[in-house]
Amino acid sequence: MLEFIQNPWPWWFSGIIISAVMFFLLFFGKSFGFSSNLRTICSLSGAGKKVKLFDFDWKTQAWNLVFLVGAAIGGYIAHQFLTADEVPVIAAATTEELKQLGFGEAKSIQPEELFSLESLFTLKGFLVMAIGGLLVGFGSRYAGGCTSGHAISGISDLQVPSIIAVVGFFIGGLIMTHLIFPLIF
Repeated sequence: MLEFIQNPWPWWFSGIIISAVMFFLLFFGKSFGFSSNLRTICSLSGAGKKVKLFDFDWKTQAWNLVFLVGAAIGGYIAHQFLTADEVPVIAAATTEELKQLGFGEAKSIQPEELFSLESLFTLKGFLVMAIGGLLVGFGSRYAGGCTSGHAISGISDLQVPSIIAVVGFFIGGLIMTHLIFPLIF
């Protein structure tokens, strides 16, 4: 059983699961999005007494907090116990393009030059993570939700603002990959 779980699953499996989750969320009148958990946590902590944005009944979003905790626990379990030992296969063209940007040979799915403790404690690594985190936080607040909320939940609801936000996410990703990444690395 463990060997079955550790092997790559078909690409369509996650689509079926996401579709099922979205069906039930829409059926029960809920919307999916991780960034709303920050607002819920702030409200739970009492921030609503000082900031109007956080003044709402956080208990209506308790299910989303459970989902957040489950995602964190599931990620930990998957990484610690279900990850295969071999390095994932990354396309040769992708590896070559990453080398041109200054990234080394892939030892995991994420480049060590960005996602390692050694990198975090360099000036460039710290600035990339700090500025990136601020931009993601500001962007998700400004856009009224995160990529998962807009792309999965918003588009499922056929919300035009979510479609516009997702197009913006893709444009931002292309700008980052083709214009900003070469300048940084």
